[in-house]
Amino acid sequence: MRLSVTALLVTLALCYYEANAVVCPIFVLDLKEYFYSPDPLYKLSLAKYIAPREAVAAKMQVKQCTNEFSVQNRLLITKILGKILVNCTATDVKGLLDPSA
Repeated sequence: MRLSVTALLVTLALCYYEANAVVCPIFVLDLKEYFYSPDPLYKLSLAKYIAPREAVAAKMQVKQCTNEFSVQNRLLITKILGKILVNCTATDVKGLLDPSA
C-alpha cells in the first residue's frame, strides 16, 4: 500500500502545479502503461524519457512489485487516481485512465 500512497502524493503534486494542463495527459498515459502494460512494452515506453539505464532499471524493479497487485487492487488504485486527476484541467482524463480502452 505504501507505493499507492506515494503515487497519490505525486499525482496531487503534478496536478496542482501550474503546468497541469500539459502534465496530466502524459502522466495519465504513463500510469496506465505502468499498471496494465507487460514489462517489455513498458520498458520500451520509458525510452521516450531518455533516462539513465540505472533509473529505468529502478523503475522496472518497482514495477515488478506492483505486478504482484491483484487486478482488483490495480483497478481500485486506477479509480482513485482517476478521481484525483479529474480535478486537473486536462480534458477527458477519465477516458484516458479506462484500462479497457
